[in-house]
Amino acid sequence: MRPSELQHKLYSLLLLGVWSIMCESTLYPQFRLGESRFDQGSFYGRLRHFLDVIDPRTLFVSENHLNECVKLLEQYKDGTLTTGVINAQLWEAQKVKQAIFHPDTGEKIPMPFRMSGYIPFGTPLVVGLPNQTLASTIFWQWLNQSHNACVNYCNRKASKSTGMSKFFQGYLGAVSSAVTIAVGLNVLIRRADHFSPATRLLVQKFIPFPAVACANVCNVLLMRHSELSEGISVLDDQGNIVATSKLAARRAVLETAVTRIVLPMPILVLPPMLERLPLLQAHPHFVLPVHSLVCLCAFGLALPLAISLFPQNCQIHVSQLEAEIFAATECKILTYNKGL
Repeated sequence: MRPSELQHKLYSLLLLGVWSIMCESTLYPQFRLGESRFDQGSFYGRLRHFLDVIDPRTLFVSENHLNECVKLLEQYKDGTLTTGVINAQLWEAQKVKQAIFHPDTGEKIPMPFRMSGYIPFGTPLVVGLPNQTLASTIFWQWLNQSHNACVNYCNRKASKSTGMSKFFQGYLGAVSSAVTIAVGLNVLIRRADHFSPATRLLVQKFIPFPAVACANVCNVLLMRHSELSEGISVLDDQGNIVATSKLAARRAVLETAVTRIVLPMPILVLPPMLERLPLLQAHPHFVLPVHSLVCLCAFGLALPLAISLFPQNCQIHVSQLEAEIFAATECKILTYNKGL
């Protein structure tokens, strides 16, 4: 090999190495144990974070790879990492561990009830919601809210003991409200004489959205009723608890409820609209596969978009809180955990 060719190859390898380091530092910043690698102060950063959280690929992680990820994080924590481990490996290991293990109990979350399994396991339930018969409406609303309740329970904040009765109240409230609204609206539509059969059928297709949205809000209110009555902690800029505020709790629950209304909107509104397309009307056998595909795509986009609307740790001006809190602290801006 001539010297010029050798120099060219060495120069190319050097450029490739520099490029790899730059990409690794850009996509994977310095690793921080227990924190997100994306900026949580911006909507885009939160969106990228939650896209990582719901990544369904973590459902297929082998037991050996999981053990390797846990071991790598333990080595980082103990300061015994071997040379050559890069930030990308550490961030990926943390992503895998957080997707599978509950952060408080340390136990494995059942696959259908993980956040990464919410879309693949929840989509078939959403596809079955737009039904016309009374029995099928009750069955699919019950099944969908049961899945939501299990996801909420398996991903609950378990560091603070909460009675099982609150979870059963939320479950029963969500199921009963979903079924009542869906069945009630169906009955009203059927009795509406001024609707043509085609219009009546179309309107019935949109009934699952208000039913599911109201049920989701009821679930949030019932599950977090103790926060509204007792308040939540508000923290200063050093992370110290300043007080417990009921007004901050109202705002946190309201923001969470808004996300629960936004979440089912594209999932349950888009498919009925697409069914009006001439192609699907001419070929009815395409309705179910197209409906399923649209639900899957809408679910995959709606979930991270909805939970990214508000920061996990929200800021609030002290003047918007109780008078006693305003008088007890010199901090102007306090922080509270909104919850999911």
